[in-house]
Amino acid sequence: MGPKDSTAIANSTAGDAVSADEAATESAGAEDLPDTGGSVVAGNSAVAGNSGATTVSANAGDSAGAGRSPVTGNASGTEDPIGGRAPVVARDVAAAQGSAVPAGSVHAEDTAGRWDSADPTAEFRALHAELARGYGGAGDPDDPDLVQAMQMVLHLPKVDPPARSAVLAAAAAAAVAVCLDERSGPGGVWEARYLAWKRARIRKVARRARGAQWRAAHEVDGVTVEIGGALARALAPSTVGAVDARIRRLQIGGTDLAHDEPGPPDPEFPVLWVDPRLGMTVGKAAAQVGHASMLLAGALPLEAVWRWSRAGFACSVRDADARQWAALTDRVAAGAAVAVRDAGFTEIAPGSLTVIAVPPQAPAP
Repeated sequence: MGPKDSTAIANSTAGDAVSADEAATESAGAEDLPDTGGSVVAGNSAVAGNSGATTVSANAGDSAGAGRSPVTGNASGTEDPIGGRAPVVARDVAAAQGSAVPAGSVHAEDTAGRWDSADPTAEFRALHAELARGYGGAGDPDDPDLVQAMQMVLHLPKVDPPARSAVLAAAAAAAVAVCLDERSGPGGVWEARYLAWKRARIRKVARRARGAQWRAAHEVDGVTVEIGGALARALAPSTVGAVDARIRRLQIGGTDLAHDEPGPPDPEFPVLWVDPRLGMTVGKAAAQVGHASMLLAGALPLEAVWRWSRAGFACSVRDADARQWAALTDRVAAGAAVAVRDAGFTEIAPGSLTVIAVPPQAPAP
């Protein structure tokens, strides 16, 4: 018997997105998604880098889902090495209780951007439509201070630091939370900053903080998410030259976390699979999963993303072994997952596939 639900990635951006480190944005922790090598088309919501992958594009003037076809994969419901079956829309991710992956907790100071309606609001629909259009690929301005970036702050205390997988999940959730926060939407206080960043290149700079520095980061506009005891704060994007001094002083590199084995991911939530063989630092991996969560939100149908938002964008991040990674790349080729491919300016080789994001899975029959 196949899964109960048959919808996979409907408003699809299935395929690869190309990401790159940008040395001009302060250091090796800076990420961007450039229009390079013919792999990314500015204004399109997706590209396909794997042989046989389906490319579904939406130009800047399109509404969400306009001119797109549903993307399906593994429709037979057969098991595969990453556990689970055909990707489907979660029934009610907000209702999951006792999960191995606790729902994302958006902190009280960020509640101005929470959605209280039971159904998607007009503002949320507009934000999702914007994500579904994809990111820009224009060249950088001549003045490096005018380069756009989203700053991400990871809470990494010296004593009893959180698990790496939880930190990355919180970072991924925080990044997409900013993108779908009402303050980033039509008439919102972050709208101009958000659109300037997203319609350029979605660079991210991951930093670490603890103690007073972490508390100070909450005085800067953004959203904090807690998952599995780990905290990450994604800030409203800005130009590099306009980064708040309280954030600029935070260290980008220098600390890493050991890879952990938290167990099977919860199928009720998206899973972001990372290739551990690349040896990415936690900062680089945080930026990469942030790219992946954005791409996935743009690929999923509106109602699925709305339910995900009401669960605080809870997700799992897991390392994939070689067999799992092969199965995941097959899903990307089939249009049933989204992927991030790195241009290789720092840390890893050009063309490396870094993260593959898989939608919530149907339960085994």
